[in-house]
Amino acid sequence: MRKAIVSFVALLSIAGLALAGSSKGRGEDLSPLRPGIISFDSMYGVDGPFVGEANPIRGVIGDELPWVIAFGRGKLGDDGHLRIRVRGLVFADDPSVPPELRGINDEATFRALVSCLSENAGGQLVTANVTTIGFRATVKGDSDIDTMIELPNPCVAPIVLVLSGSEDKWFAVNGHESKGD
Repeated sequence: MRKAIVSFVALLSIAGLALAGSSKGRGEDLSPLRPGIISFDSMYGVDGPFVGEANPIRGVIGDELPWVIAFGRGKLGDDGHLRIRVRGLVFADDPSVPPELRGINDEATFRALVSCLSENAGGQLVTANVTTIGFRATVKGDSDIDTMIELPNPCVAPIVLVLSGSEDKWFAVNGHESKGD
């Protein structure tokens, strides 16, 4: 009986260590930015009705050509710490895109824009957009944005966009499009 109790206690100890290790691993990913206002694991490249001036998002127009993004993940902390990991943000393989641009990024930098609904001194609803400086972007469309911004107060319904480094047009926005048929 004593052997069974010792074995049971040892098994519980090992299970506890395994659980502690797995929760620690999940927590480390987000801990530098706690608490947060918004986090996202998916971004949508400018496409379809968002291309050009017809349907801006919070006053920001989409690029005049469609883009795709392989991976976009980010978090905005309540202290204004913004981090976005962008991978594969490039021109779409689309007939509207010149063949020499398809599958590449022609911008040296990407910027981020955080758009919040806020209120002015008179208590009226306003859109408040905050844009970052440029962050290096590769021809493959990879960039890491890590900066502090001054958030509007209040900041309600935030949207995060990745902009061109050279003009105020968006290439990607937090969101999702199903890759299904």
